[in-house]
Amino acid sequence: MLNLSDIDKTWTLFLDRDGVINHEKHLDYIHTWDEFKFYDGAKVAIQIFTQKFNRIIIVTNQRGVGKGVTKEEDLKIIHQNMIRDIEAVGGKIDAIYYCPELESPNRKPNPGMGLQAAKDFADIDLSKSLMVGNTLSDMEFGRNLGIKTVFLTTTRPEVDTNDERIDEVYPSLIAFALDL
Repeated sequence: MLNLSDIDKTWTLFLDRDGVINHEKHLDYIHTWDEFKFYDGAKVAIQIFTQKFNRIIIVTNQRGVGKGVTKEEDLKIIHQNMIRDIEAVGGKIDAIYYCPELESPNRKPNPGMGLQAAKDFADIDLSKSLMVGNTLSDMEFGRNLGIKTVFLTTTRPEVDTNDERIDEVYPSLIAFALDL
């Protein structure tokens, strides 16, 4: 169980991207910045998280790059613009880790991206870390990393929210942020 009152500036927040920060494209990928659409309240949520957490890390599988249907340079533009828009409202993202490979220890639900973040940022304490995502793969990533999980019901209404990999459930990123 997650006690939200325990969260302070010693904690790290790991966020999935598609379906959490921005709208997913059903059965497709976000290929360009023009296709990237923030969820209502997502930028404000990250601004709130910036006040509550020490680090905010995005961990995102980007299979479209691995399949060759999304250009890596377009992905970099998406991330640059996303960070710019988040910073414009007072939020911050410390790092973005993405896995384009179809098979990799870095591909969620494997913990590789989280382990790399902990290696890159010595102040990340995994016992004080939290993963927010919209898939059971995100929740399993959290469990594989040994951290708490928050499931957003934005895109997967069929998921049993009583699943043991889920610590908390919220309808959106802003709903979670407002509860902190």
